[in-house]
Amino acid sequence: MKLRKVTAAAAAALVLSLTATACGGDDGDDSSTGSDSGGGKIKIGIKYDQPGLGLKEPDGSFSGFDVDVATYVAKELGYEADQIEWVETKSADRENALSRGDVKMIAATYSITDERKEKVDFAGPYLLAHQDLLVKADSDITEATDLNDKKLCSVTGSTSAQNVKNDFAPKAQLREYGTYSECIAGLQSGAVDAVTTDDSILAGFASQDQYEGQFKLAGLKLSNENYGIGVKKGDTETMNKINEALEKMVSDGAWDTAVKENFGPADYKNEPAPEIGNIVQ
Repeated sequence: MKLRKVTAAAAAALVLSLTATACGGDDGDDSSTGSDSGGGKIKIGIKYDQPGLGLKEPDGSFSGFDVDVATYVAKELGYEADQIEWVETKSADRENALSRGDVKMIAATYSITDERKEKVDFAGPYLLAHQDLLVKADSDITEATDLNDKKLCSVTGSTSAQNVKNDFAPKAQLREYGTYSECIAGLQSGAVDAVTTDDSILAGFASQDQYEGQFKLAGLKLSNENYGIGVKKGDTETMNKINEALEKMVSDGAWDTAVKENFGPADYKNEPAPEIGNIVQ
């Protein structure tokens, strides 16, 4: 850009204008949701450790279905991919991250529940997942009841494995590991017989190159998990804009493409795209 000469009066006026802008009512949040982002950035919360959904790659880039959905939504809100600042939001801190204003939205396997809706607003749902089992490709486990006297793994603090034990297999031997990666490694080595959590999460792990062909989903539907995009409670404008973006993503085929690219190698039998704005528990 070429610099132009300006008069002293014009220069002074420019300085005063910039000063007034800097000292105005801006609270430091440049993550507006307008169609003209003005060169700012938008902060979006995701998971960093879930392959196929939200994963920080060794080179610092990000991949996964949640990342693809959030990138598409951000584009519709006026932000290019290089204007997105990805923020790791662990499950226990998601509501606080929104209420504090740390992020504008969260797309992080965020199941919509009545309890959470008391604290945040949700756009979506954009994916209907189900609790399922991941087993070895040659396993004879086809039903939850087959887990009696078998070793079942989930992460510490999760209710998934306990739900299976309570409702289907009272003799299942529960194994709690710190991360799902540890559970998957245990399944590969034979230390456990099955891993349980949302089928989308299991499919993401099974789709990793190092595990290709080793595991399969049992295809059970032990629960309904409607993934939504969380926004700050009362931010109806952003919620509505995100819903419009999600509807467009489904209608133009980008949603189907993202599902296949992120979960395809695991032969994930995904549900059709849910009706946006129709949140069913």
